[in-house]
Amino acid sequence: LAKVPALFHHLLCSLSLSPRFPTRSQMFAAEENVDFRIHVENQTRARDDVSRKQLRLYQLYSRTSGKHIQVLGRRISAKGEDGDKYAQLLVETDTFGSQVRIKGKETDFYLCMNRKGKLVGKPDGTSKECVFIEKVLENNYTALMSAKYSGWYVGFTKKGRPRKGPKTRENQQDVHFMKRYPKGQVEIQKPFKYTTVTKRTKRIRPTNPS
Repeated sequence: LAKVPALFHHLLCSLSLSPRFPTRSQMFAAEENVDFRIHVENQTRARDDVSRKQLRLYQLYSRTSGKHIQVLGRRISAKGEDGDKYAQLLVETDTFGSQVRIKGKETDFYLCMNRKGKLVGKPDGTSKECVFIEKVLENNYTALMSAKYSGWYVGFTKKGRPRKGPKTRENQQDVHFMKRYPKGQVEIQKPFKYTTVTKRTKRIRPTNPS
């Protein structure tokens, strides 16, 4: 009879350690990890209108064509040489979210992807078709996925012709790019100016109506 409590205690310990009955801390940690992953994914897809924007000038070197993306008005290609005026891109980036809008410096047309998955240039970049999610890959290349059509990427053939979005995948070399600054040029980024408010700052008094 003296062995009965010991066996009962052993049974309780085995149940508490069983994977079928996770502890409260384990359940909280698992729930926290899932919520954080979903939060990051949602924030990446959402447009960030609160954080300040960064505007940068660089080229996008195509891994397959060996040339740079060109925004030639409504036509898009990856045949630009280093320093080509049509290959210089103005990229607007959110501080958080990795979403970008890409505009040709020479033509003022935006790189966009329409509902058929075709890359086109548009004079107005406010549409979500002109927003891309920037992904940094393990091989240090960058991929650009459409923010509107999930799973469709900016891609080019060896001849520098655009690939349609539905035929692209993240692991294809066709969608891999490398950021390069124009030949003989360094990164251009305007510093942000802040206003310092002191106790001596004069206040504007409201004028009394006469």
